[in-house]
Amino acid sequence: MHHDSLKRHVDRQTYRKVVGRFATGVAVVTTRVGEVDHAMTVNSFTSVSLDPLLVLFCAEKVARFHAAVLEAGVWGVSVLPASMEDASRFFAHRGRALDGQLARWPHHRSPAGVALFDGAIATLEATTSAVHPGGDHSIIVGAVTHLGSPSDGAPLLYHDGRYSSFS
Repeated sequence: MHHDSLKRHVDRQTYRKVVGRFATGVAVVTTRVGEVDHAMTVNSFTSVSLDPLLVLFCAEKVARFHAAVLEAGVWGVSVLPASMEDASRFFAHRGRALDGQLARWPHHRSPAGVALFDGAIATLEATTSAVHPGGDHSIIVGAVTHLGSPSDGAPLLYHDGRYSSFS
């Protein structure tokens, strides 16, 4: 049977509802171009490989972060605890001012200079090793260059369009 004959109409609203049933952690990905920090909330972060150490996240092509991270070639990931839901909401908001956006959350610099949140339950720095097209997003794969676990706490979870955590 030819593959094209198996295609069915799937609407975006139903798609979002169905894939939203997959519970994920929440992270903020950061990068730096010149003296300007860029940050974006993601739930599309995953480990890819142990040899070599690779991770990925997906960035919407129209997002300002997309151009910044491609230019910088290095990025950080801060996996958020349940106590940092405010940061997740803030960095998910489009078009906010870049200047001073990190000021509300204590952070430190990775060896390459990207911001990593002190309150994160896991942090890493990666250097972009591949960028793959993924529809209206790019799949950005990075080689891990630095790891940390600055804080302890229950992870922030996202499921069915809502934040939650382990009780």
